[in-house]
Amino acid sequence: MVVVSNVTLDELELAPHQVRGVLAGMPVEQVEIVNTSLESDELRNAYLEAAVVGPASSNDAAHIAVATMSNVDLVVSWNFKHIVHFEKIGGYEGVNSLRGYRSPRIYSPREVVTP
Repeated sequence: MVVVSNVTLDELELAPHQVRGVLAGMPVEQVEIVNTSLESDELRNAYLEAAVVGPASSNDAAHIAVATMSNVDLVVSWNFKHIVHFEKIGGYEGVNSLRGYRSPRIYSPREVVTP
């Protein structure tokens, strides 16, 4: 099962057709769409307040917050600056731990997809 947030769907609207086609080509029964909530917005803001990422990276923080609140197991991202980065991962995990949340594991696609 692939879990996709409304944050991702919003970002995909600006992506090239080929990129949008990857999600569009997946079987509907294999995709779960989750949405931001008051709780995920509060968690995103906690990441920003803790300076895990800056305000310009609010969407990146939102991805992790929605994943956390949706209890996903893995976040897979090509974003090596604000998501798949050892310092950022530690920051997200620290905020989640202080708030009593289980953190999703964060990986690059190369770590989870084998050719």
